[in-house]
Amino acid sequence: MERVVITGIGLVTPCGTEPGDTWKSLLAGKSGIGTIQGFDASEFPVTIAGEVKDFDPLKFIEKKKLKEFGRYSQLSIAASRACIDDSGIEWTDEDRELCGTYVGVGLGGLEFLFKHSVTLEKRGPRKVSPYFIPSVIANLAAGQVAIDLGLQGPSYCTTSACASSAHALGDAADWIRLGRSPIMLAGGAEATVTGLGIAGFSAMFALSRRNDEPEKASRPWDAGRNGFVCAEGAATLMLESLSHARARGAKIYGELSGYGATCDAYHITKPAPGGVGACRAMQMALRAAKLNPEQVDYVNAHATSTPAGDIEEARAIAKVFGDHAASHKLWVSSTKGAMGHLLGAAGAVETAICALAIHHGAVPPTLNLDDPDHGCTLDFVPHESREGDIQHAMSNSFGFGGTNAAVVVSSVEN
Repeated sequence: MERVVITGIGLVTPCGTEPGDTWKSLLAGKSGIGTIQGFDASEFPVTIAGEVKDFDPLKFIEKKKLKEFGRYSQLSIAASRACIDDSGIEWTDEDRELCGTYVGVGLGGLEFLFKHSVTLEKRGPRKVSPYFIPSVIANLAAGQVAIDLGLQGPSYCTTSACASSAHALGDAADWIRLGRSPIMLAGGAEATVTGLGIAGFSAMFALSRRNDEPEKASRPWDAGRNGFVCAEGAATLMLESLSHARARGAKIYGELSGYGATCDAYHITKPAPGGVGACRAMQMALRAAKLNPEQVDYVNAHATSTPAGDIEEARAIAKVFGDHAASHKLWVSSTKGAMGHLLGAAGAVETAICALAIHHGAVPPTLNLDDPDHGCTLDFVPHESREGDIQHAMSNSFGFGGTNAAVVVSSVEN
């Protein structure tokens, strides 16, 4: 079977929109979370989020076409353009014909869903825009990227809550492993920092209400955590077969060596006790990568800053990695402390961070971990980044409905 490598990364997050910005910000321990600017949230119980700042879609999309794009699609276009530039690829006709686009999206165009619902209610059905559906449906991030870049391979969306883009990466990698295509674009996009999104998650009491201290609100594994911080953004990764990448002399960040996916089959929002579904996903990914637990150097955890989720994931990691984790030889961090939770885009963003950790030999910290909760005894890399030789890294993504995904990235000799 073909080996799959990562040869391009594009990130548009609350921590930066230009190439390299997100990585530098994370290593420096800077937070991208602040008071919501995109709409008036003053009457909401939650007024904070991780927004992509100073984003100008007109840099990527013609003004006359903008009405076709939900914000999630705009962010995906920006991340995909950056990924292509980073990959250094010179497209051949064959590459464009075979390259697919898999973009995981959890919720799609919430801002237009709300806007046009109001239009329907107040002005009637004839006033609903013909661009309503294209701006809302989740698969249009992948569709718009394919149209923008002229990519004619398979194009679709995985929608599995907060594991959406991790599943997109796993599926795209499998397409290459099976020899169906030597090249795929895969990632995720999300833009739910809207009135409807914030109100909905607030109603579930899922969000932190630490409104007076936005930068300290996302606190993975900290005893004072009280919910996640909603965030937006996008990530796109260029995946290629190793032979295709080497033939064109591509820079290689790492190999997507393992992938696991399971379901808790337990509860719509709560993780299964002991994180048993998460354990099985991680173990499946390790088997696919042909790795023993002690060979993994770093885990970018799902850890969203929720009371139940963080504990169960910590238990699951401790169970899967055993003495390797208990002896603090395994570094574990959650970059959601700096960015918030990008929902459907989180898995792709965090897999990209794993690839960058291997490429640069450094691990970003967990911010705001001042007082680790009882039972959270792993090495969570609090406050400050670390340098080290990272050979194998794992990214975890879990979502509502009990869906779980784990992706392993490994170093490759160029």
